Amino acid sequence: MSKLEGKVAVVTGASKGIGAGIAKALARDGAAVVVNYASSKAAADAVVAAITSAGGRAVAVQGDVSKASEA
Repeated sequence: MSKLEGKVAVVTGASKGIGAGIAKALARDGAAVVVNYASSKAAADAVVAAITSAGGRAVAVQGDVSKASEA
């Protein structure tokens, strides 16, 4: 069993850069990942596709966490 099996990780800013790398690493360790993005749906979908093609579980969710109404 992976160390994060059965856990869910919400990664803000996960559509690119460091956030994308963190999301992929958490998925490799067994977590289901929520790939949060503010504006780049295509990039978030690409991260989700990379995770799911490697056997992980992920979903992209739009929301700007710097805005209380969207957080």
